Amino acid sequence: MSITPLMPVYPRCGVRPVRGEHCHLISEDGTRYLDFASGIAVNLLGHSHPHLIGAIQRQAETLMHVSNLYGSPQGEALAQRLVDMTFADTVFFTNSGAEAVECAIKTARAYHQYHGQAPERFEIITYRNAFHGRTMGTISASDQEKMHKGFLPILPGFHYVDFNDLEATKALIGPHTAGILVEPIQGEGGIREGSEEFIKGLRALCDEHGLLLIFDEVQCGVARSGTMFAYEQYGVAPDVMAIAKGIGGGFPLGACLATETAARGMVFGTHGSTYGGNPLAMAAGNAVLDVVATPEFLAQVRATGDRLKARLEQFIGNYPDLFEMVRGKGLMLGVKCKVEPRPFVAHMRDNHQLLAVAAGDMTFRVLPPLVIDDSHIDEFMDKLSAAAASYVPPAPAA
Repeated sequence: MSITPLMPVYPRCGVRPVRGEHCHLISEDGTRYLDFASGIAVNLLGHSHPHLIGAIQRQAETLMHVSNLYGSPQGEALAQRLVDMTFADTVFFTNSGAEAVECAIKTARAYHQYHGQAPERFEIITYRNAFHGRTMGTISASDQEKMHKGFLPILPGFHYVDFNDLEATKALIGPHTAGILVEPIQGEGGIREGSEEFIKGLRALCDEHGLLLIFDEVQCGVARSGTMFAYEQYGVAPDVMAIAKGIGGGFPLGACLATETAARGMVFGTHGSTYGGNPLAMAAGNAVLDVVATPEFLAQVRATGDRLKARLEQFIGNYPDLFEMVRGKGLMLGVKCKVEPRPFVAHMRDNHQLLAVAAGDMTFRVLPPLVIDDSHIDEFMDKLSAAAASYVPPAPAA
């Protein structure tokens, strides 16, 4: 028995992309796939976007990496843009969403514990079916046995409760609670939206008990939901927010945003990252914001998302044995199925060259590039219709 050169932690399929063209991927055998997965909500400008490519090329020719021991004109510029468009006063740049959530967790603990103000306040309330990353800290924050298996014991300090259950959240708050960590729209959990009552209620609970409210917008942030960040649609702001995925448009980039008050424990020497905020990543992030952070672009995402959602809602009625409902905001949509979604996603991919992403709660995600137009929606619906018409669910295991 021999192990593969790439550690076999992914169940990799037979699609082997070597090139991207706008909203399509091309495999090494020349097969074209309509990419409504976007690298799991990452390639929000599609593939080979000229402005993003140009920014990365220009920066690569001058300076790719420099230690964070030195000043960062590039990082300061992107941080200022994020501060100007959000609730935040300060930003820490990371390489991934998991690192951004780790920073958010540390920020919440440091807020209470630094200088010994409240060292006993270290616990974070999180939600079932959430996904916060694959580090030891973020799997501990996620109540998913499949992510814990093989890595026990998980880290202490996290308590789980059902998503959208405000009363159960309130019941968990105690003298050791430091904050609440929540995805306003659960991504891996099946495109499940937090209700307005729930999200506003969390803000009120945090204010009442002196807790930090942390939003994980790694998947739903950066224009994906139709506003720059999903929290804007709820009329409340968090104290800390983790973002990633779309902010780099395909280049590894994440960030932890915080208010000045929430970040008061994050002082010299408390946190760091060798590659976080490198000039190349900053160029990518600034290029992405150049495109998406405009009222016109965001209005386009909302309008396109509404058209796609309406088409999906009309379509699923033709297949009542396969599909149950459509949910989501903007171009972060999910189709809840009555059959296991993973085999259906594989069927779309292998037989109809359509890429989507399976998720929890019997759902597959529809996460196209934010630059799709009606021609891509038409192509998507044609391929989805053909896939549904030809699908035969696998027989149950004996």
